[in-house]
Amino acid sequence: MELQLTESGAYIKAEEDQLEELHSEAYYGKIKDNRLELSPSETVHMLERGLLEVDTTFDEAYNFYSEKDNEFQEKYAAYADLRDRGLIVKTGFKFGAHFRVYSRGVNPYKDDKGRKEHTKFIVHAVRENKEMSFQEMSRAVRLASNIRAEMMWAVVDSEKDVTYYKVGHTTP
Repeated sequence: MELQLTESGAYIKAEEDQLEELHSEAYYGKIKDNRLELSPSETVHMLERGLLEVDTTFDEAYNFYSEKDNEFQEKYAAYADLRDRGLIVKTGFKFGAHFRVYSRGVNPYKDDKGRKEHTKFIVHAVRENKEMSFQEMSRAVRLASNIRAEMMWAVVDSEKDVTYYKVGHTTP
């Protein structure tokens, strides 16, 4: 198995059955062009959990992505916490957030009838002292609401503990 780190994630080259096993076990990454494409958080999490037998270490990958992205430490703390809770976590880039989160045990790609599962939460990770405007929060809530998901802020403290705040809107 070969792992190649890139600024936007990583690629794993391996036999097709190995790639399928890594992907289908807990829906890590996406199989494309005979390789498994992983996000930075997926890559580091799989290394930390010993799911990859490669030369790259957890520390090497963590430091690589931390140097490339000044929010990576918060993103990874939230990603690992959500995964440790048994949730399926995928990138939320197209929704303007860090992650989209699916319920435990679901296939985020399709259900028994061939339809995609529905995103439960949109999660954005921030440092505990991060300042943001009401407009920024409102925009995030609106985007999540448009796809019938709930918006959650993952607030990461200096010890890398994560506290979640669900933010929504009400109609008077």
